[in-house]
Amino acid sequence: MDYYLISATAGDRSPAGLLVEEFVLCDDYTAAGIDGAEWVAEIGAWSASAELSRAIRADTALRSRVMPVSRQEAVRAFKLLGGGGLPEEAGLRTLFQERRPLPTTAPLNLGNGSAKARRYRILFAGELGETGLANASTALRLEPTGDSRVVGTASANAGGHGFTWELRRIGAGIAWCVDVTARLGSGPITALGALLHHHRQAVREQGPIPVTVERFA
Repeated sequence: MDYYLISATAGDRSPAGLLVEEFVLCDDYTAAGIDGAEWVAEIGAWSASAELSRAIRADTALRSRVMPVSRQEAVRAFKLLGGGGLPEEAGLRTLFQERRPLPTTAPLNLGNGSAKARRYRILFAGELGETGLANASTALRLEPTGDSRVVGTASANAGGHGFTWELRRIGAGIAWCVDVTARLGSGPITALGALLHHHRQAVREQGPIPVTVERFA
């Protein structure tokens, strides 16, 4: 699950609310929707979060009041917000009232390459500052490319599969993405899911908010 603290004003690190989200994934690990719940301190209750989930990805001003945090940080903040003990993740799932659906399409058949090669994009909204960029590059083990649009690339073999990925800017710092190419072998496909999850979290921890996981081939 992903946890976010919502402050009353930009730059204020005192939380005014808590957002809990979980991506709903298809069998091929693309995103079909986002489940979530929002703790509103003013009323001391959980509420549906689909609109807030949409807004923090579309509204730059609102996003400046959002801080991704770990579960441990969320537990401490929830207590400060008067919620007491934060439910375990199984309990949080019972609070999800409304799913925010994400558009899904069949992957394009590009007509070349191995039939077992897949191309994914993990899309993020928001900025990635100098420190965050350095941290994300380390976590993703990127090698610089010299291209202003592509921060770096990396590759690895895991679970019997071959993976390559790159961190890419979209627009003038308004969005980022991690593009992953997976050349599937005979091992369990769960290695692909684990890699996509790791890369999504590695960038999310530096501030940008994941928007979707889509597949192009």
